[in-house]
Amino acid sequence: MVKTLPPRWFVRTAWVAHKALLGVTRDRVGLSAPARDGKFGMLRLHTVGRKSGKPRAVVLGYIEDGDNLVTLAMNGWAPPDPGWWLNLKARPEATVDMVSGRRAVHAREAVGDERARLWAELRRHSGYGELDALAARRGRETAVVVLVPSPPS
Repeated sequence: MVKTLPPRWFVRTAWVAHKALLGVTRDRVGLSAPARDGKFGMLRLHTVGRKSGKPRAVVLGYIEDGDNLVTLAMNGWAPPDPGWWLNLKARPEATVDMVSGRRAVHAREAVGDERARLWAELRRHSGYGELDALAARRGRETAVVVLVPSPPS
C-alpha cells in the first residue's frame, strides 16, 4: 500500500523553503551526505536553463555509487520530467554543492543493467518510500540520473 503523497503545492513549497534555508545559512544547513543507515544525502545541482541560458539550481536527494552521484528525475512523481533533467539533457555539464564542497559533474542516464542495479540500490534507501509504487504513478519510466565527476580542467 502506497502512502498518500502530500499535495503538489506542499512538495514545491518544501523544496523552495529548503533552497532558501541553504541561502540564508550559506550552506551550513541543508546539505548532507548519504548516511550509513540508508538515508539518502542532499545536494544542490547547478544547471543552465535550456531555453533561457540562465543559471538554475535545485536541491536533490542522492546516493553514492563509487565516485558517482545518483538521483531520480521524478518531479514529485508527476508525469512530466523535471526541468533540471531537461536542462541536463540539453547541457550535461553541471556543478553540485555538497557537504564536502563544489564538484563539476557530467550527467547521463543509467540504462540497462546499470539502471536495474541502481534502481535496486535506490529502493534500499529510506526517504524515497515505496519506490516502485510511487514511480508507477508517473505512467512512464523514471530516469535514473548518474552525475559523473568531471576531470579537473
